[in-house]
Amino acid sequence: MVLRKNLRIVLTIAGVLSGFGSTFLWRESVALLLSVPEHWGFTLLFFAVGSLVGGLVGFGLYPFVTWLEGRLARTAFIDIILGSVGLISGLLIAALLSVFTGKIPLFGGVISVLSAVIFGYLGMTVTTRKREEVSEAFSSIFSRSARKEHAAGSQAHSKHQEYRGVSRPKILDTSVIIDGRIADIVAAGFLEGPLVVPSVVLEELRHIADSPDVLKRNRGRRGLDILSEIQKLPGADVRIYEGEIDAAEVDIKLLKLAKMLGGVVVTNDFNLNKVAGLQGVRVLNINELANALKPIVLPGEEMTVSVVKDGKEPGQGVGYLDDGTMIVVDGGKRYIGDTIDVLVTSVIQTAAGRMIFAKPKMTVEKVAP
Repeated sequence: MVLRKNLRIVLTIAGVLSGFGSTFLWRESVALLLSVPEHWGFTLLFFAVGSLVGGLVGFGLYPFVTWLEGRLARTAFIDIILGSVGLISGLLIAALLSVFTGKIPLFGGVISVLSAVIFGYLGMTVTTRKREEVSEAFSSIFSRSARKEHAAGSQAHSKHQEYRGVSRPKILDTSVIIDGRIADIVAAGFLEGPLVVPSVVLEELRHIADSPDVLKRNRGRRGLDILSEIQKLPGADVRIYEGEIDAAEVDIKLLKLAKMLGGVVVTNDFNLNKVAGLQGVRVLNINELANALKPIVLPGEEMTVSVVKDGKEPGQGVGYLDDGTMIVVDGGKRYIGDTIDVLVTSVIQTAAGRMIFAKPKMTVEKVAP
């Protein structure tokens, strides 16, 4: 703030000193141009005029400098860095050229100054306009350097290096462990890499297993049994993460851990799936996998189904396939408790899964001519 208040004075003093110093460059040329002998009176006058002009220029630069300060404050830092590098490069080129242009009689100094202005401006503008290309070039250089260091084994092992490998670590949440299907997926070899179980998930399973509610208690114990079963599977790499995670909720802790380890969250929780997507964390959803593995059924296909209950609409019956897919049988209410052959009429994909609509085969055969 003190410098800002006295900026005009500083610029004026700098202008006076610059004008005084520049007279050494111009004195001989001006004396030769005006055919004035170089005596002490002329030299003193020339120094005074140069200092005065420099001071006036410095005094008049105050509005420009304040405008430039505001402009730089709104400019990206990378643009300032690139502009500075380009400006310095342009001035260096101009300085090399001044070795030759400075020897030109009368106008050598003028040419040197103009070349400094032109090359400095070009260097500054070209580097800022080519920011993306310059950034890509530096990124390429740094990435190649990083790969060489990695190949030489000189990279330092990070805190979580033990979890990193060819495959990304899979972080299991409470719901997917209690669900139980994860054990079959691991046994089938469809999940590679370490399976990471945070200590907060173990603690949540323990609380559920100790719940006074019978249903919750059974679910908690089932989760612990499933986890124990996964640990005994051949080739399964189950690891318990004991580190502290700074977050209030378990779901947020899982997402933070996934970012820390560069891993993937395995869950069947719909809400956790959505939040992870917003935070850029990859999720493997067991329900989505189950829906993707359901057999494709086309209208007109024949299948056998047991009608177990009536549907929402009058006369409808409802049955289920072995994978849990619901089949709504039009006119199937009369067949509740029976196993019948049906013909698929349509298939609808919903957020909860697939729903198949069908009609009893014998009814279709009776209608057919």
